[in-house]
Amino acid sequence: MAFLEKNTPPGGKVVTDEGVQRIELSGDWAINTLSAAEAILTSLQFSKEKLTCIDAGGIDNIDTSGAWLVHRLRGSLEFGGRRVEISGLDEKRKSLFNELDQHHPPRWTPEKRKFSIFGFLENTGRQMEGIWLDALAMLHILGSLGMVIATVVFQPKRLRGISVAVQFDKSCIGAVPIVALMSFLIGAIVSQQGGFYLRQFGADLYVVDLAGILVLREIGVILTAIMVAGRSGSAFTAEIGSMRMREEIDALHVIGLSVTEVLVLPRILALMLALPVLTFVSDLASLFGSGLVSWAYLDIPPAAFLARLHEAITMETLMVGLVKAPFMALIVGLIACVEGLKVAGSSDSLGRHTTMSVVKAIFLVIVVDGLFAIFFASIGI
Repeated sequence: MAFLEKNTPPGGKVVTDEGVQRIELSGDWAINTLSAAEAILTSLQFSKEKLTCIDAGGIDNIDTSGAWLVHRLRGSLEFGGRRVEISGLDEKRKSLFNELDQHHPPRWTPEKRKFSIFGFLENTGRQMEGIWLDALAMLHILGSLGMVIATVVFQPKRLRGISVAVQFDKSCIGAVPIVALMSFLIGAIVSQQGGFYLRQFGADLYVVDLAGILVLREIGVILTAIMVAGRSGSAFTAEIGSMRMREEIDALHVIGLSVTEVLVLPRILALMLALPVLTFVSDLASLFGSGLVSWAYLDIPPAAFLARLHEAITMETLMVGLVKAPFMALIVGLIACVEGLKVAGSSDSLGRHTTMSVVKAIFLVIVVDGLFAIFFASIGI
């Protein structure tokens, strides 16, 4: 695209007037004057004014090459923190600059390198550093939480009971249907699969022992914790992350309120109260599903199922699962709040940290369950 009618040397000067820096361009800005135009832009001395106006009204002729130079000048000034406007453009030249504004060069991507031991060690080191920083952040929140709890013990009025009740409603009451449904299905599957294999040995009745012990000790609490991590943990991260993006967290600091007291404590306390309740609901739903499948698939009537279940399990079996629940809730809540506070000012950061919150919470829930299994085995429970 060119509008060349005469060959006028390009020109440019910088004029500062009432706090506005004006760059006045003149002459021809085309492919045949490109070197001279670029030399002029290089020689210009810009002032420190933040508002800059590129006046293109004095340009006689301009083509795509010259427009690129002006476009690049505008981009470099905006990159330096200035607000730049281009004036003096007619309709044809506006359409030319609009086309340039819509063109974005492809994003730079690093070249894929072959495997090297140094690159592997570097990536491993970076990952270990990230794990260490996450652990420090969790310890920081845990210590701050301990101080807030100590303050609440001596000043009970500082506990935000309404916030705890609202979070409990979201984390527990709202989660009962999905937890009960998933647990019902898991209990039914455990009984069906267990009965399928135990039937070959004539030990159909022992499917009750299998389902009862497995559900009450392990499956009920770990399945509930995973669903809570995916449902409530992600919600906590998204809520706190959104508040951080809108600078509401900074506003709390400015007015002298503790973020841990206002945001973290109600959520973690509600989660630690909700998870044992949901675990108990999960246990009941799983055993109900197991009993239905045993009755329909293995011909074990409900009375025989309940009698065998009473012989197979004790109160300790139930308590082993319930004892784990508050600790898993604490892990899920801490990770959710830490990841929420790490959100930067973009939606991409919010989505990434919400995903990381769920992944880390599920991983640590399984780790904690394994540690409890080792502990209970060592004390003979």
